[in-house]
Amino acid sequence: MKILLLLSVVFLVACSESNVGDLEEFIAQTTAKPKGRIAPLPEFKPYSAFIYSASAMRSPFESPVVFEEMTSRVDDTVNAPDMNRVKQALENYNLSELSLVGTLSKDADGSLKGLVKTQSGNVHMVESGQFMGKNHGRIINISDSKLELIEVVPNGSGGWITRPQTLGLNQSAGGD
Repeated sequence: MKILLLLSVVFLVACSESNVGDLEEFIAQTTAKPKGRIAPLPEFKPYSAFIYSASAMRSPFESPVVFEEMTSRVDDTVNAPDMNRVKQALENYNLSELSLVGTLSKDADGSLKGLVKTQSGNVHMVESGQFMGKNHGRIINISDSKLELIEVVPNGSGGWITRPQTLGLNQSAGGD
């Protein structure tokens, strides 16, 4: 072990006497060159905060909102819905939570029954005259591809108006 240590020291001393003349010559040439001047840094203007004054205006990237003048016509108003009527099962859902998944022809007269599915997966059989949706919607027609109903909604000035709605047949919901 001592011999190995002695040999490595001898080897390192022998290697230290190499030719470094080219390195010394390069250093001498570099220090003999004239010294350059560094250009001063440019002067920056002080920061001035920008105050956005159009924040209360409409964004140019959004479509403008069109306000239609509301005219109350006597022929559009209807009587208020019966608030004392016992609510049916599908009146606990918004129409967006319901989908028509099929129809059945059950009666001898050939009138169609609709199959309405809730978001929870329950399927209810409905017929014309029944109520559904939170806006007092009454089913007026059931066809092979859609269910039509009339909702009674407030008109904003103390009265009530009817609003037609349609539930289309949901092709993908029937396969679940």
